[in-house]
Amino acid sequence: MIKRTLVGCLALFGLMAISLQAHHSLAGVYDMKTDKEVSGTLKSIKFVNPHGQLTVTEKKSDGTTVDWILTMGSATSLAQAGIGNTGANALHFGDAIKVKFLPALNGNPIGFLKTVTYPDGHTIVVSMGGPND
Repeated sequence: MIKRTLVGCLALFGLMAISLQAHHSLAGVYDMKTDKEVSGTLKSIKFVNPHGQLTVTEKKSDGTTVDWILTMGSATSLAQAGIGNTGANALHFGDAIKVKFLPALNGNPIGFLKTVTYPDGHTIVVSMGGPND
């Protein structure tokens, strides 16, 4: 009985570990070998856990627009990187910014944010884009 319970618990913990590791795998969603850079207008920013989100509207040369939805780290990691909604590094709706990110493997306008270049030209690194960032 004890042996069967122990085997069952170990199997359950193993499945949970695989599930958690898969949740945090950037390589399953984003192209880890390609950086994309987009200039546009800050449409929205959410400082939430477990992952923040920034939306940038890119205006194409033909007049059409694309909303790029970029995943970021947690609110705590963003604050540690110096990004916030108050103070010297505040981001404001309508700001003209440039972002660098890992694009989605499937071509959708989503990505994992690496850097933000502010209207004044200074850049903040949000993530290096590695599996542990």
